[in-house]
Amino acid sequence: MVLPAPAKLNLFIHITGRREDGYHLLQTVFQFLDYSDEIGLSLREDGVIQRVKGLEHIPQESDLCVRAAKLLQAFTKTSQGVDLSIDKKLPIGGGIGGGSSDAATVLQGLNMLWNCRLSDNDLAKLGLRLGADVPVFVRGFSAWAEGVGEQLTPVELDEKWFLVIYPKISVSTAEIFIDKSLTRDCEPIKIARFLKGNKFEKLSNVFEPVVRNNYPEIANALDWLMSFSPSRLTGTGACLFASFKSEEEANQVLDQLPKKWQGFVAKGLNKSPLKSALL
Repeated sequence: MVLPAPAKLNLFIHITGRREDGYHLLQTVFQFLDYSDEIGLSLREDGVIQRVKGLEHIPQESDLCVRAAKLLQAFTKTSQGVDLSIDKKLPIGGGIGGGSSDAATVLQGLNMLWNCRLSDNDLAKLGLRLGADVPVFVRGFSAWAEGVGEQLTPVELDEKWFLVIYPKISVSTAEIFIDKSLTRDCEPIKIARFLKGNKFEKLSNVFEPVVRNNYPEIANALDWLMSFSPSRLTGTGACLFASFKSEEEANQVLDQLPKKWQGFVAKGLNKSPLKSALL
């Protein structure tokens, strides 16, 4: 079985407060892209879980794909195992969901391969143990998210064409979250207000000013892309994006991208490619 693990964008991110345990309370909107890692799953009957292809510099015990498989195996008490093959296209630390998406694809794929028959709700609860973004990838629909990102409400968004730029820099999410200049008291907004047409320019990613200040190369990339279309950081970075009217227009800008950065053009989707592949 070979399944996609798609990228996502955060169309905006606000922090509205903090819980007593220190976790930040967020409001954000997730949209999927038709650009994915590929995860191969080969059934084993001996219970062994191993990664046979992937990023060698990441220890197997730290790999979210391996951890997801072991979590599901322990939860269901299955005697089956799997060989995992991970073909990476999404940049690590890019803020487009690479590791979380990979983990969600493993959970969904093994749920089918091992015949576990768990619901999306069950898998999303398991996925939350691996990371706050895993549930949205498990559920597979564009969503309004609150809490720490796990309270999800499906939404229908315009499926635009996006140019995504990766400045080849890794951003420390922990470093950004503890920065004293981070805005943590945004006024909460309602889903209905957002869907009625909150303009892109009126929303924001609260992490962007901090990242701009700490990572000048990302600031340069944002300024470059801004000269073509309103642009924004996704997640805590390092990737940034802008929407365009057509694939052709986005590719025209991609053709002008400085060689020191990487980029790709993808279409925004309300339904995850993983969800489509599992049908």
